[in-house]
Amino acid sequence: MPHQKLSAFIDAICSFVICNDSSLRGQPIIFNPDFFVEKLRHEKPEVFTELVVSNITRLIDLPGTELAQLMGEVDLKLPGGAGPASGFFRSLMSLKRKEKGVVFGSPLTEEGIAQIYQLIEYLHKNLRVEGLFRVPGNSVRQQILRDALNNGADIDLESGEFHSNDVATLLKMFLGELPEPLLTHKHFHAHLKIADLMQFDDKGNKTDVPDKERQIEALQLLFLILPPPNRNLLKLLLDLLYQTAKKQDKNKMSAYNLALMFAPHVLWPKNVTANDLQENITKLNNGMAFMIKHSQKLFKAPAYIRECARLHYLGSRTHTSKDDLDLTASCGTQSFQLVKSQKRNRVDSCSQHEETQQHTEEALRELFQHVHNMPESAKKKQLIRQFNKQSLVQTPGREPSSSRVQKRARSRSFSGLIKRKVLGNQTMSEKKDKYPTPESVAMNELKRASRENMNSLFSGSPAVTVTPTRLKWSEGKKEGKKGFL
Repeated sequence: MPHQKLSAFIDAICSFVICNDSSLRGQPIIFNPDFFVEKLRHEKPEVFTELVVSNITRLIDLPGTELAQLMGEVDLKLPGGAGPASGFFRSLMSLKRKEKGVVFGSPLTEEGIAQIYQLIEYLHKNLRVEGLFRVPGNSVRQQILRDALNNGADIDLESGEFHSNDVATLLKMFLGELPEPLLTHKHFHAHLKIADLMQFDDKGNKTDVPDKERQIEALQLLFLILPPPNRNLLKLLLDLLYQTAKKQDKNKMSAYNLALMFAPHVLWPKNVTANDLQENITKLNNGMAFMIKHSQKLFKAPAYIRECARLHYLGSRTHTSKDDLDLTASCGTQSFQLVKSQKRNRVDSCSQHEETQQHTEEALRELFQHVHNMPESAKKKQLIRQFNKQSLVQTPGREPSSSRVQKRARSRSFSGLIKRKVLGNQTMSEKKDKYPTPESVAMNELKRASRENMNSLFSGSPAVTVTPTRLKWSEGKKEGKKGFL
């Protein structure tokens, strides 16, 4: 029955199964990455529309009137005054459509799509027919098919009574008799703007090369706010045309040839002629060909829309644009999980601090051992006394101080040590640099360790920038001694 086929293709579109029915529990469940997107669309359509439209306007420039048309606040206006029928004529056409039947000439419904899906399913099996969608079928057989579809009948197209060209022509006829194009009047100007998305050169000048990535992203967003019946049928149609174009070596129908056949029914506003569209015809035809070629990518929500929808239900903060998510992602690998990342950062910071402290203590022990192995001298005794005064070298039974206390104690310790025992006067420094001794090597190691310890101690914190310690000499005014700043 048509209703069973409707259920089957809706499952294919949604790509996931909710097994509330016991008959479906044994079937595999396919994860749907757009689950939260669909949930937000159905439960909070205003929030969903605002989220998507804000990102559409980030990609394409829509002035006030065109944006109002996209939102359905005003009717479509075309150059030259052409536009969809309105007022009395619109009402008259609506009454005539109701007289035509359930499917043809009526507003798009899921029941109508279920009937038309019989045609699409049959054509998928007959894609090698030369001139498919271009060669017209037999008008008598087409009328029989039309009446059967309008009556809701389940047609046996495999009986051999109908030809592939009959079915293909009837599918085009169905699209041509819809009250508005499949992509709706509201989206007309948005598609023209998407066709104008071009790449920029290194100097920021616009080129003639289409920006395919931005075009795909804009189409993904635009398709999200289509009415569900339009989006469902568009996916089925583009997939059929994509498969048809893949067989162009047999059927002689390329993506562009198919675009010429279907652009008037999918993109062109109703009740307009080629003269009304003028230079826009090329854009529309190229846009239709682009959608056919890239149809397998267009019905996935962009990653940032998925994340926004997920955070709306699971997170503590809702982002409203791709830029917000890019900014968050640039801060590190935590991506969008703000609450979890904060907890993880605190744990990482503690572990990094402990690891840094451990390395510092090991380095200082090695330095102490080096000083201890120096020949006996007054300098060695003073260095050992200086080490013994500090709390930085921890013994097994001693608890480490806080990071701030350690930082200040280390700075005073090494500064005093260097002031009294390492640098001396300038002549002695020059001599030691020229003829290094074990004592000078130890002191250089102490200075290097001091700088590295200060850097490593705060390297795990993103809010602190540590610069290497600089050694400066200043004359003491009162004591007349050299001080370390």
